[in-house]
Amino acid sequence: MASSALTKPQMWGLLATHLRFHIIGAFTVALGVAALYKFGVAEPRKKAYADFYRNYDSMKDFEEMRRAGIFQSAK
Repeated sequence: MASSALTKPQMWGLLATHLRFHIIGAFTVALGVAALYKFGVAEPRKKAYADFYRNYDSMKDFEEMRRAGIFQSAK
């Protein structure tokens, strides 16, 4: 019987090889998630706040709350 030569498993440096692959993958995924959060959540939120405060009148809002009876000290 002729035995076919099996390739030897990699024993030396196996952890380093796998870590290199997984660290690069994790870094890529983290950058992708950070970019999605920035452009999908943070930028629209900043724009919404800027739009709200562009025409916000705090005195008008205060008068409406005072008339509604929210404040006890300002009647």
